[in-house]
Amino acid sequence: MNLDWSAFTPAPSALGGLLIGAAAVLLMAGAGRIAGISGILGGLWPMERGGSWRLAFLLGLFAAPWLYRLGAALPVIAVEAGTTRLIAAGLLVGVGTRYASGCTSGHGVCGVARGSPRSLAATALFMAAGFGVVYAMRHLAAG
Repeated sequence: MNLDWSAFTPAPSALGGLLIGAAAVLLMAGAGRIAGISGILGGLWPMERGGSWRLAFLLGLFAAPWLYRLGAALPVIAVEAGTTRLIAAGLLVGVGTRYASGCTSGHGVCGVARGSPRSLAATALFMAAGFGVVYAMRHLAAG
């Protein structure tokens, strides 16, 4: 196994994790809501009463890379999948979040931190599915 040491960025990764955790805590403390992106996005249309916080949260997600760019260069992103594969992947993620009653941010960040058994199980399944897909794509489909 070869490690890509140029992609090993512990300081920015830790800072990003701290910012995600802080955003989740602030949303829970300020609005009593869980920072699960699928739930936030799902409640945006039609706009629920008092749901303007959803729009503000999502705008913050979109603004973050632009703010980051003021202090550092954005990483180069190379997507090696075609449009059809990306659309299929997006649809599968959407179906998965409906079946799991939440997404990786809601279950993995907020639910695990609260010790939710449902979130612990969902996160374990997310991870197992990810491991399985990577193994299949790199070892079985590459053959």
